[in-house]
Amino acid sequence: MLGESLLKKIREYLPEEQIFLNQSLKDMTTFRTGGSCSCLLEIDTEEQLCQLIRLFGRTEQPYFILGNGSNTLVKDAGYSGIVLHIDRSMDAITVEGNIITAEAGAMLSKVSRVAAEHGLSGLEFAAGIPGSVGGGVVMNAGAYDGEMKDVVKSVRVVGKDGEILDLRGSAMEFGYRTSVLRNRPFVVTAVTFELAPGNQEEILAKMEDFNRRRREKQPLEYPSAGSTFKRPEGYYAGKLIMDAGMRGFQIGGARVSDKHCGFIINAGGASASDILDVMGEVQDRVYACFGVKLEPEVVVLGDPEKKA
Repeated sequence: MLGESLLKKIREYLPEEQIFLNQSLKDMTTFRTGGSCSCLLEIDTEEQLCQLIRLFGRTEQPYFILGNGSNTLVKDAGYSGIVLHIDRSMDAITVEGNIITAEAGAMLSKVSRVAAEHGLSGLEFAAGIPGSVGGGVVMNAGAYDGEMKDVVKSVRVVGKDGEILDLRGSAMEFGYRTSVLRNRPFVVTAVTFELAPGNQEEILAKMEDFNRRRREKQPLEYPSAGSTFKRPEGYYAGKLIMDAGMRGFQIGGARVSDKHCGFIINAGGASASDILDVMGEVQDRVYACFGVKLEPEVVVLGDPEKKA
């Protein structure tokens, strides 16, 4: 429960229309399911973010950063902390030569389109990724042999004491679906990309080819969080799941996609518990069949002491 004294301090930094108590997060993630948070704060500016992080540091208040929610599953029991939502109010994109700077709330797909419009190559892989710039750089998002690490020049973040820092791309410790931001108390506010001049028609054609392949191979017609599990070294998660006989496996409204076994989808009315149960069954079956432990790519938000 959010204390009145903390809420009073929050109101010093945010107007009332940006503060939502007991807010459902169901429609704020691409799984389209899950519970509520005690308080959702819509962030409009970097300064608001700095002020709130300083406040939460002093009060030891837990918080979670939510972007487009394309890699997040909220437990049915919800989250008793505060969610800071960085979305369309922080999505400015600027272009100077071959350098693009995008605020954390900008969609990766939009940034890739802007790059194409300016004849800049390197972000074609991001054309169909449903995440935001902030979330994308945290997890080193990638597809079709391209990753954020290939194009990130620097990342602007807010530190644990509310200070602004600029991290060079070389300091990001990018790895497969990870970065230094996974384990450090930094919040992304903007990312600068260094791209290469290219032929606009070829760039657009490449983007359309990637999107066509996505439509053909992925269950985009259903709510999901994309690839549910990370790719195990030497294997493909989807093939392991298929070979373990889990294609179409379903609990409640959650189902292993028939189209691509690497996706667990909300086939209709799935609860977060359904999705977590299917994930657990898939992990157990794959391990029993092949001795491979699948690691979730999806971030689960909820209180540790509460069940899903």
